[in-house]
Amino acid sequence: MLDLIIKNGQSYIDKELKKHDIGIKDGKIINIGKITKESKNTINADGLIVLPGCIDTQTHFREPGSTETEDLHSGSRAAIVGGITSVFEMPNTNPPTSNKIEFQRKLDLAKNRMYCNYGFYFGATADNAKDLGDLKDLEGCCGIKLFVGSSTGNLLVAHENDIEQVFKNSSKVVAVHSEDEEILNLRKKLIIEGDVHSHPLWRNEECAISSTRRIVRIAEKYKKKAHILHVTSKQEINFLSQHRGNITFEITPQHLTMFAPDCYDKLGTYAQMNPPIRDKSHYDRLWYAVKNNLNDTIGSDHAPHLKENKEKVYPKSPSGMPGVQTLMPVMLNHINEGKLSLQQLMNFVCENPAKIFGIKNKGFIKEGFDADFTVVDMNKIIKITNESIESKCKWSPFDGLEFKGTPVLTIIAGQIKMRNGKILGQPEGKPLVF
Repeated sequence: MLDLIIKNGQSYIDKELKKHDIGIKDGKIINIGKITKESKNTINADGLIVLPGCIDTQTHFREPGSTETEDLHSGSRAAIVGGITSVFEMPNTNPPTSNKIEFQRKLDLAKNRMYCNYGFYFGATADNAKDLGDLKDLEGCCGIKLFVGSSTGNLLVAHENDIEQVFKNSSKVVAVHSEDEEILNLRKKLIIEGDVHSHPLWRNEECAISSTRRIVRIAEKYKKKAHILHVTSKQEINFLSQHRGNITFEITPQHLTMFAPDCYDKLGTYAQMNPPIRDKSHYDRLWYAVKNNLNDTIGSDHAPHLKENKEKVYPKSPSGMPGVQTLMPVMLNHINEGKLSLQQLMNFVCENPAKIFGIKNKGFIKEGFDADFTVVDMNKIIKITNESIESKCKWSPFDGLEFKGTPVLTIIAGQIKMRNGKILGQPEGKPLVF
């Protein structure tokens, strides 16, 4: 007898939608097709689309250190309400996750507290390069995170020699926050106190492309994998489109949904993030990348801060916004608007993350794979409100906006964890296997 059958849905299999039932036992996909076996539980997915469990490859859940803003438990609740079944979580915590003791502590903190599955980044520092060579078999380690420009936290590796050492010694994909620290410091004089419109002026596109050129040069020199996070500029799109193979990159839903100066006019410091949201010429080029499959992933860069901090006078206001709960509704709405296809989104949030980072048994609906599913209703219209946000920060840059298309079921290891926005069961997420 099966544990669960998902019947009558359009299932995303082999890059197309097929009217196949899916049979699940012991957390695994056992049968795909017409299923006549009996089951303890059945989901009628008529009118719904059954996707592989979607993966958000960039989240900041703030634990340890800033748990008043977010923690692993609350962040995972936001993830599953948004249809995300697995997350990669960042190391710029306090203390940072930059040694094996702190890494193990993160795993211990996550156990039986996270609803979704999880991988953690190991933070690179100027003096831990020697530790980066033996992370290949470290349980739950999705990759190495490198900040070459300062952002939230104190994990900064700014000097070229130190960056070279990180790549030279890396045994995993190196995911990079790519802004040039020297240029950031030189341009600080352009910050206008109280005017967040000066944020993209300070952290300009030269700051981004200069850093990204250097990262690609170093990664190619050592034949290592680099994944450039939250790419924001047309210059980077043009450059990165010429450097494929070991170089991959991400775009965020925020940068595909807002542009300057409108976002700063409407949201003020709530629109502040690093790298910044830029003008429409950059926005248009990011969409060009998406439509032509130049980027590899879409990650939320979920980076919550409390309202009282976001409302401080710029530049005392911190950069970052929540996004793990809204990644899928925002992108499904873009599909409904004809801006990208479902197949493209599946590449960005399922298949490419699994391939680039080597996640075992995730990203596809295949027999023998883990029974993680994001079940979506492409016709359901939802209104995102601050009150509906599961994150402890209790706000969203999309507050008050309606989106067509949303996850209605989140299934992890064959267990229904979210139905129509309601969280079910216990937090039983597991470390991802790489």
